[in-house]
Amino acid sequence: MSGRDHITEGIGWREHAGGGPVLLALHGIGSEARAFDALAAQLPDWRVIAWEAPGYGPSDPLDKAWPVAADYAAAALRLMDALALERVQVMGHSLGTLIGAALARAHPERLDSLTLASCAQGGGAAAGGALPDAQAARLEDLQRQGAEAFAASRAARLIYAPEENADLVANVAQGMGKVKMPGYGQAVRMLASGDLAADCAALTVPTSVIVGGEDVVTPPVQSFRAHEALPVAVRGALSLVPATGHALHQQAPQALAAAILRLQGERTLSARWASDQGGEL
Repeated sequence: MSGRDHITEGIGWREHAGGGPVLLALHGIGSEARAFDALAAQLPDWRVIAWEAPGYGPSDPLDKAWPVAADYAAAALRLMDALALERVQVMGHSLGTLIGAALARAHPERLDSLTLASCAQGGGAAAGGALPDAQAARLEDLQRQGAEAFAASRAARLIYAPEENADLVANVAQGMGKVKMPGYGQAVRMLASGDLAADCAALTVPTSVIVGGEDVVTPPVQSFRAHEALPVAVRGALSLVPATGHALHQQAPQALAAAILRLQGERTLSARWASDQGGEL
């Protein structure tokens, strides 16, 4: 299934058409909308909309040097409104987990479910303060190396057994090689100030978590922490995918699709039970 690229209200997005549920996919800090093509192929009946985050691809950057997750969530909501999407399933990968959780926290009435993949915990730094060393190093490396060399130096870490998966490494490097300023700098600062567990603790939307067992970029413990923070009433499954690295949406799209489908099915069963009881979910 091929996707089609669009731009609406200054936000780029890639659509895989379908008549079923709508999935809004939010990519990570070194990625792009095309990274979800393999996932969309595993959801052939769904309408999958993968955005280009502000400052990525054709999307306009945000209007502040140090945005927070809520600023990206507001941009996602603007895209939903522009596309007349009243309710969606949301899946965020890596940096996209911070955005997805912020969106679900601020506008739970617009989400049917949330799937968090390869959770980026965030650094909890004060917006506008000193950038932590790890995030500062990212920007220094990009500025010193240039985007293509920067991507070439990092892409293999996102894939488990990269020497056996050269095509996946190349796909990751291709997407990462497109990052640019100021969008990447804004995303790095947002990551530095993010606090995924805090947002997860406030969620009222059914939420599941999935992570690759060999993820060395956002190690599984970060996803475990996010899952544990979820209120029991909305806590879905926690999935650990073996022999899979950080880019699990590209290395194990079947497993990610299965997690999304399972969460949707659980929510449907809960809604039917609530209806039978004469209440609402």
